[in-house]
Amino acid sequence: MVDTRPARTHTAFTLQWIGKKFGRWLEIGSGSIEGDCIHVFLDRLPVGGFTGYVRLLPQGAAPPAAPEASPQRPGAADGTGEELED
Repeated sequence: MVDTRPARTHTAFTLQWIGKKFGRWLEIGSGSIEGDCIHVFLDRLPVGGFTGYVRLLPQGAAPPAAPEASPQRPGAADGTGEELED
């Protein structure tokens, strides 16, 4: 039988938030990119704090430094979650 699965050329990472101010990149699987098609194979997911965001990096590449500020909530310009008054 011929193996038709694409070669996995990338590592999948997700950002897991630790509290409201710190996060860390976790390796959660692998993937490959073939033309206009992306294949992602997830081996694990973080418990709590998973936003669904997956970042693919070439194998051997380190993820960027995790942000140290809390994520901004949608609709809030200052990150508090409340709309600013005009």
